[in-house]
Amino acid sequence: MATSPAPFSEIGKQVKDLLTKDYNFDQKFTFSVPSSSGMGLTATGVKRDHIFIGDISTQYKSGNTTVDVKFDSYSNVSTKVTVNDILASTKAALSFNIPDHKSGKLDVHYLRNHATIDSSIGLNPTPLLEVAATLGNKDLSFGGEFWFDTTSSSFTKYSAAIGLNKADFSAALILMDKGKTLKASYIHTLNTLNGTAVAAEMTHRFSSYENSFTIGSSHVIDPYTSLKTRFSDNGKVAMLCQREWRPKSLITFSAEYDSKATDAAPKVGLALALKP
Repeated sequence: MATSPAPFSEIGKQVKDLLTKDYNFDQKFTFSVPSSSGMGLTATGVKRDHIFIGDISTQYKSGNTTVDVKFDSYSNVSTKVTVNDILASTKAALSFNIPDHKSGKLDVHYLRNHATIDSSIGLNPTPLLEVAATLGNKDLSFGGEFWFDTTSSSFTKYSAAIGLNKADFSAALILMDKGKTLKASYIHTLNTLNGTAVAAEMTHRFSSYENSFTIGSSHVIDPYTSLKTRFSDNGKVAMLCQREWRPKSLITFSAEYDSKATDAAPKVGLALALKP
């Protein structure tokens, strides 16, 4: 709904995407085959050091139901069945892994004009219950989440956040790690024509009085090429260049240099995504 607040997990997401999305320091290949009949196929391979891992994912859509199945190189099978509008403004998803018989999980997403609720519960005798909710609208939202472990009858995680979204900027304040960490993030679009934006994220840990920060920027060089940069207080500097060399097919080059580890070589990654 246009007036509904974003889910709790998306508070601060714009900053996170600018600072981390598409950065890859391995060799990655993705091949996607969409289908008008409702069946799609995606193959992914990653070479990390001297190890190659991969998976094949299929997605089938029919009416309000979507079925996702993924097979990986370790012979694991992940399945997720999503049903939209199972009830008014409600979406439900059932997921499980094979051969892990304790991996079953039920997710329910509820959306109303001024509220969004996400809940998840494990389908086993001692499940982990996860609940997240936000109130407000698309511009201003307040939210919280908690994880409750029924085995120990204790809260393993709880957080609270506030998010502000406008046409040219977005800000978020998140109290996390059971109130032990405060994270503030901000992103500002400087030029909507060329997509130039800057973002910053700062984290304060109350227990150790430690502060950390990361700043980044993004810029659209031309309709097919974008550039991103990132700098952290730990001395790591990274850049990313992405080129759409054909419609929906991307090649991405990433590099990171650690100024405090002068003996280590810079990390370099290349990702190729093909979509006919």
